[in-house]
Amino acid sequence: MQKTSLNLSAGIASVSVALILVGLKLWALGATSALSVAASLADSALDLMMSLGGLMAIFYAARPADDDHAFGHTSVEDLAALAQSVFIVISGVVIGTGAVRRLLSDTPTALAQEGRGIAVMVVSILLTVALVLWQRRVARMTGNKVVAADSLHYMSDLMPSVGAIGALWISRHFGVGQVDSVVALAAALMLIFGAIRIGKGAWDALMDRRADPELIAAIGELAGTWPGVHGFHDLKTRMAGSRVFVNIHIELDGDQSLRDAHAIGASLRRKIIETWPQCDVIVHKDVAGER
Repeated sequence: MQKTSLNLSAGIASVSVALILVGLKLWALGATSALSVAASLADSALDLMMSLGGLMAIFYAARPADDDHAFGHTSVEDLAALAQSVFIVISGVVIGTGAVRRLLSDTPTALAQEGRGIAVMVVSILLTVALVLWQRRVARMTGNKVVAADSLHYMSDLMPSVGAIGALWISRHFGVGQVDSVVALAAALMLIFGAIRIGKGAWDALMDRRADPELIAAIGELAGTWPGVHGFHDLKTRMAGSRVFVNIHIELDGDQSLRDAHAIGASLRRKIIETWPQCDVIVHKDVAGER
């Protein structure tokens, strides 16, 4: 219950910060007409969507398995991430296109009230850093992958904010407004490539792609050296949101009692879950040499 409360607190904090940042950056965009601020605004709007999705995923994924969802509800994380990635790509293309048009235009767009825009971006950076520090603390305490991923995403948002400050400062002191378009184009490319990475991960999970090969190898090494296990085969994994489902067949002495065989399989299962809490494990027991 305490871990769930911490995860929810991180999710609510993420949504709250995103709402504040969207409001501030909307005002700053109206005041400055800076595309770099628009790029940062789009990033914050996407953060808000992802934070809402993450918060709903924390609620929904925490539900226990039922008759209709025997393996739980964590796939909702992948569905949300895939939808978000598509929206991120569209936003990145729109911002990038606007930046290129400004760069090629014979009459560059003049920026205004750069000082106010810089103040807003500084506030957004401070709020983002505070949120990331809290999210990382919660992730360390609970091991929640949604919170950890959200923290990583917010960390990547700092660069567009810093870039917007630089573009506004250069425009204010040197009158070089084209820097704003360059920063916006770079931010748009970051959005697109980040969205592709997020979307690929979600797609792989929805298509039952195997888990990280390093994780599979580590589980295999643990099973192969577990007391009472003479070997293993058919180690299979698949991902669903923050969960990794593991199926493994272990080979045991056929002359031992069922109770002893069960104890070996159960202890191995507990050790895998203890070492990798994101795993849901099924251990099948076979007689050694009779595959």
